[in-house]
Amino acid sequence: MTNTPWSPGTATGVGSMPGTDPLEAANVVAGELPDLPFLSELPGRGLGADIIGRTAALLVDLPIEVVPSGYRTAARPGHEHRHAVDLLRRDIDALEEAVERAGVRPPVIKVQAAGPWTLTAGIELARGHRVLTDHGALREFADSLGEGLALHAAEVSRRLETPVVVQLDEPSLPTVLAGALPTASGYGTVPAVAEPDARDVLAGVVKAVGEATNQPVIVHCCAPRPPVGLFRAAGADALAIDATLLEGIPASLSDQLGEAWDAGVTLLLGLVPGTTPSRPPTLAQAAKPALELVDRLGFPRSLLAERAIPTPTCGLAGADVTWARRALGLVRDVGRAFVEPPESW
Repeated sequence: MTNTPWSPGTATGVGSMPGTDPLEAANVVAGELPDLPFLSELPGRGLGADIIGRTAALLVDLPIEVVPSGYRTAARPGHEHRHAVDLLRRDIDALEEAVERAGVRPPVIKVQAAGPWTLTAGIELARGHRVLTDHGALREFADSLGEGLALHAAEVSRRLETPVVVQLDEPSLPTVLAGALPTASGYGTVPAVAEPDARDVLAGVVKAVGEATNQPVIVHCCAPRPPVGLFRAAGADALAIDATLLEGIPASLSDQLGEAWDAGVTLLLGLVPGTTPSRPPTLAQAAKPALELVDRLGFPRSLLAERAIPTPTCGLAGADVTWARRALGLVRDVGRAFVEPPESW
């Protein structure tokens, strides 16, 4: 892996955007986040555009279909699979057009997909069980995901003529580790997955993607207590978390975050509301959780410029378009303030 491709003061988004128009979303992203734009996800378009359907479209030789209970493995690619693939192609087209319109080639672009645990928690096997309950199927999906993401990143990199970093979204992993994931029937829960097993499966995908892109791999989880140690043990080079939820975290999680920063890991810190707030935060209010974290962990505030990337707290799909634009502009301003802090800080 090369050194980090982002420069001090860089900001980005988590992934999702409001609305259903990929070009509108891409223009906002390219305009507000010139240093690290991302390939927008628009779950408002429905099935195939949500995190599971979109990621399933990347899988190699593992077609998925839609059934009343959700997504299920299929014998051959059908209409739903082709629709999801088409949505993804349109998103790449839109970002390419937006970057051309902006007139400046970004130094790096980010793409996102469900990590192996969130993906296999959200897809059923033909007999109705979740994929993650079958060790063979789990490994097959993880291998296919790594291969598909490598191909996807290569295509985006070729089309946009710039390096691509991959972000693996694992919102379901804390639930999987806790044994709180409902069975497909809804009448029980899936047995807890042991941390070493969770780490090994995730590590396989992180390794495959990192070797293919020669760029850092980001793992994202905006749960209140993200499994930071597990993500690092799986080889993640950068961690994306909701920094507004870190007040009162246990000492063990503080230690894990401190060790990550100490080891040179970049933290993508969610600081700006992902949904439209009644009162937008000021620059100082948005930066406050990051400043408190770096102070609490005993690092100089200059570390924020070097190893922190401000983002919204999570995706922006639940916001209105006006706030989505403003939120991305605000995280960009916070990133710049990390480099040149206002005197009031």
